[in-house]
Amino acid sequence: MSDEDEEADEPAVELGEGTDVEGAPLARVSHRLHYGIEHSEVVRREGDTVIRTPDGPRELGDVLEETDETYFETRNALEEAVEAVVGTGPVPTAED
Repeated sequence: MSDEDEEADEPAVELGEGTDVEGAPLARVSHRLHYGIEHSEVVRREGDTVIRTPDGPRELGDVLEETDETYFETRNALEEAVEAVVGTGPVPTAED
């Protein structure tokens, strides 16, 4: 086995020793959709997905119930609508 093979077996980024954060990042969920998309279609496809928020994990469908948007032209429009409800900031972990 060459040195290059050994280096490839190691992770590119070391992960910390901590508690996993519950929920998926909003960007990961929003990338799974195609735009323009109706509010109801986002809820149908991803509404039960738990996302990370500064106040802890929440279902995307519950967050979207608090918006007045009926259509998302772009991924950025969806993310802005969600962030208007949940805010932005650090996501708490069990150690916080």
